[in-house]
Amino acid sequence: MNAGGKRILLNGFKRYRCARKLGLGTVPYVCLGEDETAGIIELLRVSNAKALNFLEQAALLDELKQARGLSLAQIAAELSRSKAWVSVRLGRFAQMSAAVRERLFSGGFPVYSYMYTLRPFMRLNGGGKEVEEFVTAVSGRHLSVREIELLARGYFRGPDALRAEIRQGNLALPLERLKEAPAAAEGCSALEAGVLRDLEIAQKYMVRVTGRGEDERLTSAAFYVQAQLLAAGILSREAGFIRSVRRLHDRGGQA
Repeated sequence: MNAGGKRILLNGFKRYRCARKLGLGTVPYVCLGEDETAGIIELLRVSNAKALNFLEQAALLDELKQARGLSLAQIAAELSRSKAWVSVRLGRFAQMSAAVRERLFSGGFPVYSYMYTLRPFMRLNGGGKEVEEFVTAVSGRHLSVREIELLARGYFRGPDALRAEIRQGNLALPLERLKEAPAAAEGCSALEAGVLRDLEIAQKYMVRVTGRGEDERLTSAAFYVQAQLLAAGILSREAGFIRSVRRLHDRGGQA
């Protein structure tokens, strides 16, 4: 597209790199608009899921909203899309830290792995800090989607020692251990699979309460009246719960 006499490339970066490697000074191109805003809107209009992935769409929508000043309703109207379609993509993009964006758009971390492997763990842990740490640790290591999935399972569900190894970039040993471990409920009875789900839920909410329970915005008397009752019920079961979890842990080590 043209902008102030300059040509700005919005799509086709792989072809551009290929042309430079081949020493081609000029290549055919299609002008999408007279300025950046018009060009981005036209690219989003004519593209499909194959031409632009979800995160590429989200990045262009964010550019229209943040840098070009278009409202969500204006963007939806210009693209003949629903407000929900625009909102979902803007929301996903806003959840990503600058470090995660850089690694995704530079190709250091697979978009597929972020969308389908890491997002469930982001919801599980109630935030993106650990996701950013994981992406930073494994980016640029030329791992397969399957290897990233195994490491993510160990990082978000495994012990602190395993998480520390991955965070430090020592991936060979954790990968070897995780490849030897069976999938979560593989070979388990219905009862055993149910207990595994219960443990996963317990871990999830332990993490959430640990983080959110220290929030200084928890100030109302109504909240503390109810929180005290619930906390008292939990504390009354603390010894039995810890004893049961410890027994499961010790028995697992003997199996």
